[in-house]
Amino acid sequence: MRKSMVFPIPARRYWPAMTSDEYSAGPALRRVLAKAGGPELLDLLAKGLTGTDLTTLLLEVFRRRADRLTPAEVMRRYRTDRFVTPAPTGFAQLRRAEDFLLSALPDDFQMLTLAPLVPLAAHTAVATVDPRKVVATIRGSEVAADPTNALALEAAQRRSQALAADPRSAVPVRIAASQRVVRAQHFDAPGMLAHFQLFALVTAGRDTGSRTFEQQHLVEHLHFAVRAMARAGVRQTEIRITCLDERAAPILAHTRTELAGTPGIDIIDDPNRETGRGYYTDLCYKIYATIQGQQLEIADGGFVDWTQRLTGSRKERLLISGFGVDRLATTLTPPTDTEPSPPRRTS
Repeated sequence: MRKSMVFPIPARRYWPAMTSDEYSAGPALRRVLAKAGGPELLDLLAKGLTGTDLTTLLLEVFRRRADRLTPAEVMRRYRTDRFVTPAPTGFAQLRRAEDFLLSALPDDFQMLTLAPLVPLAAHTAVATVDPRKVVATIRGSEVAADPTNALALEAAQRRSQALAADPRSAVPVRIAASQRVVRAQHFDAPGMLAHFQLFALVTAGRDTGSRTFEQQHLVEHLHFAVRAMARAGVRQTEIRITCLDERAAPILAHTRTELAGTPGIDIIDDPNRETGRGYYTDLCYKIYATIQGQQLEIADGGFVDWTQRLTGSRKERLLISGFGVDRLATTLTPPTDTEPSPPRRTS
């Protein structure tokens, strides 16, 4: 397959920005602790109080702070806080892009309506995510920053139930969701968003030998991506695949064979990819769409070990994929009055 001549532009890092941007202990925390009585206070809040007692304390702190705020101050915060301003992309644009993705999803995937919150450390305990990139609440939870984490929790729950009934169960769990998420790290480049929409799908199952799970479900996820891009009017889609372990080479070879001859698709080896190492296992990929002569990063995914950790079984397998709905929405041509809404179909 011949690589198209395009002009790439920087990705908005919808996915997986959670895996980069290292934080260092700066002077701000030291300044606060010096003013508040020293590091002993931090140890008390982090370790000395139970979760319930910490919540009780923080609820009272924020009640008192809220009582001091006037309507004018709330309005001033609304004008300046990047976390609370409406999305720059219109609702109709987002809905149209989301519909293209939804219509391409195989029927055996179940769409879930995820809660806006997940348990504290849901993004950290099984993935390499700095907690400071996530908006924590004062009730022992955190705002969703990536739907694949919540989907992984649900997939692990369903797989655990299946294993309880049959310790050798290999029945896969296929679930998906579209969710508005929040990322707390600062972005300096224009167009970077504090909150945005991600369409995600995960497949969880069991290792049955010969890399069967990985080969079957990677092809299924990529076929979905190809269909979704075609329905969105993308004429050229590039899939860049990175083998993180030489033992995953057969997965890549199988994928190339299965997608060979698909119109408008280039499959590119990407051994120099830096992001995602330590986050993904075996193999990961990015999907780029060429739209109006520009190459845009639309999606990212790969294999992770999260369900292994959540279920306590090394035989469990999990594949995740995520699509930046805002990025796709802003690049689509305006809809026509006669544009059909294609039904969902299986692979």
